[in-house]
Amino acid sequence: MAERRAWSDKRAEIMSRPGAGSAYEAARIRFQLGEAVRRRREELGLTQAELAERAGLKQPAVARLEAGGTMPTIPMLERVAEALEMRLSVQMTPLREAS
Repeated sequence: MAERRAWSDKRAEIMSRPGAGSAYEAARIRFQLGEAVRRRREELGLTQAELAERAGLKQPAVARLEAGGTMPTIPMLERVAEALEMRLSVQMTPLREAS
């Protein structure tokens, strides 16, 4: 039977693998984008289907975006932002300043 280990030890092992840090960062960005889209959609009182129609997408694409299951393109983000009555702003920050 396998030895049980603390989650912190397992996480440290996983994060030490090549590419793990960049994969984690990409997942974090997808999750934050999705959360921002969902929050704004709900503020406007829209369903996923209504947002999809406004943005020229299908409802499952909006669901994937909100769940962080896809990395959207800039053109897609522009359409979604417009549909959410927002302006897309993309920013690059030096790594030493990024949190």
